[in-house]
Amino acid sequence: MKDKIKKLSYYINAFQKLRRDYKKGGAPHKPILLLSIIQAYENNLIASNKIYITPELVGFFKSNWATLVKTDHDLTFALPFYHMNSELFWRIIPNAGCEKWIEAKGSMRSFKNLNTAVAYAEIDSELFELLKGKENREILRQTLLDKYFPDTKGSYTSHNENDYLNNLTSEILEEESAEYRKHVQELKKKLDEENYQEEIYLRGGIFKREIPKIYNNTCCISEFRVDATISISMIDACHIIPFSESYDDTIKNGIALCPNLHRAFDRGLISIDDNYKVIVSKKFIESKSSYLLRQFEGKMILLPTEKKFHPSIENLSQHRNYHKDNLS
Repeated sequence: MKDKIKKLSYYINAFQKLRRDYKKGGAPHKPILLLSIIQAYENNLIASNKIYITPELVGFFKSNWATLVKTDHDLTFALPFYHMNSELFWRIIPNAGCEKWIEAKGSMRSFKNLNTAVAYAEIDSELFELLKGKENREILRQTLLDKYFPDTKGSYTSHNENDYLNNLTSEILEEESAEYRKHVQELKKKLDEENYQEEIYLRGGIFKREIPKIYNNTCCISEFRVDATISISMIDACHIIPFSESYDDTIKNGIALCPNLHRAFDRGLISIDDNYKVIVSKKFIESKSSYLLRQFEGKMILLPTEKKFHPSIENLSQHRNYHKDNLS
C-alpha cells in the first residue's frame, strides 16, 4: 500500500511539473492530452500502457479544449503527443523505418506526419496500473485541473462527453451528401492545413467505425462475418465514391466489404447496379478457388435495416460510370 501511495505521489508531482511553453500564460496542450487519456481509460478505449492515436482520443482532446481552454493558443493535437516525450513517463515508439524522422521535431508539428511516423506512445507500466483504478484517476485528473485550469475547472466534470466526436457522428449519420460535402469544402477554406488534417482524420475514423456497425459487421456481398471477443475488425468501410473526389463521408456513400472485395470494388472489377445486385467485370481471368469473384454475379447485396442508410443509387451509378471500361 505504501509503495502504491509513493508511486501515486511521484506521478502527481510529475503532472504538476509538466514542461511547457509559458507564453500566453502557459501552453495547455499537455494537460489537455493527459485529461483526455484519463477519459479514454475510463471508457475502456485504452487497455494497456500503449497510447495509440485514435479518433476517440483526438475527439476527447478537442472536447476538453473547448471546455477548459480560454487562452489564445492553437488547438493542435500533434504538438503535445510528440512533445510529451520530454516527460520521463512518456516514450514515442516510431513505425519501422521512421526512427530518424521522429527526431526531426519540425516535421512532427504536422498531424499527418505524426500519424504516419508514430506507432504509439508508451507510458510507464506503473502509471498504467494507477490509471486502472477509479480513485487514482480522479486524483490525477483533479491534480491537472487544479494546477492548469483553476478558472475553468468548474465547467468540467469527470463524465464530460466526447462532444466533438458525437457531433461529427451525427453529421455522418444524418446529413444529406450535398450538405455534408458543402460543409467539408467550407472547412477546407476556413481551417489551416493542420486543423483540416485533424478534421478529415476524425471524420474518416467515424466513417470506418460506423459503416461496419450499420452492416452488422458483415460484408454486404460475401456475407462474411467474424464475431470476436477481442477488438478486431475483419470488415472494411468502403467509400463508393472516393473521399478525395466526393468529400463525402456520409453513410449513403459507404458499403461494408471484406478486404479482397473492397480492393476489387475500388479497382472496378465489381460494382453494384440500381437494384443492389452485383456486377462482375468480364475483363479478367480467375483460377479455380473458393474465393472466385464471379460467384457473386447478380447476387443481391445485404442492405442495412434502416432504408435511410441504404447506399446512394446516384453514387453507385457514378461508380459504374467511372469504371465503365472495366465493367463493359
